[in-house]
Amino acid sequence: MYATVADARAEGITPAQADDARLLALLEDAARTLDALLGWWFEPRPRSFRLDGRGTPSLEPPVPPLRLDRLALDPPGGGAPEPLPLDPRELAVVGAPVDPGFTAPRLTLRGGRRFPRGDGNVLAEGLWGYTEADGTPLGRTPAAIKRATLLLVVRRLTPLGLAGALDDPEARGRVVRVKTRDQEIEFAPPETGGRPVATGDAEIDRLLAPYRRPSGLGAA
Repeated sequence: MYATVADARAEGITPAQADDARLLALLEDAARTLDALLGWWFEPRPRSFRLDGRGTPSLEPPVPPLRLDRLALDPPGGGAPEPLPLDPRELAVVGAPVDPGFTAPRLTLRGGRRFPRGDGNVLAEGLWGYTEADGTPLGRTPAAIKRATLLLVVRRLTPLGLAGALDDPEARGRVVRVKTRDQEIEFAPPETGGRPVATGDAEIDRLLAPYRRPSGLGAA
């Protein structure tokens, strides 16, 4: 979860609008929405991944590693995975907390070694998540992700059965013309510049744009 009930209250969401239980549910749903839209997550989570060896020194896991606990390779003849070194002198890790030049996560064997080709033949276990540096080993959820979470919650405060066209922030963000005399409303199409809009809310989409997972990363 990328924001707390206290965060939401600090932004002015009152108990009259949503009690703690409903607010917590909205925050959890907003986090799931962002995970699905962006392709990875923004807090530490323990996971195990099976990655495809490509006959190259490097692999790109689907999520930045925060802490790599185990890296192992399936032997060609079968059997238990054989451990690979985690020593930084033998394995270079590009992960999180991310630095300003971050483009994608990467695990690279040093010394001319390569990951043999295979389907899911590399096992990687540890703690994973896209976080930003804050002076701690695990970093923090990016501020833009936290704000987008809270904006999604605000957008969803009105029960679906009560929302009208202009009561819905998603729709309201795409209004380009309103004729009050005959109630005509014109909406912009749900994409800009040929790129699909993730949520339909321009403010949220601007916040999310830098955090989309690059295509073609890893295999879970």
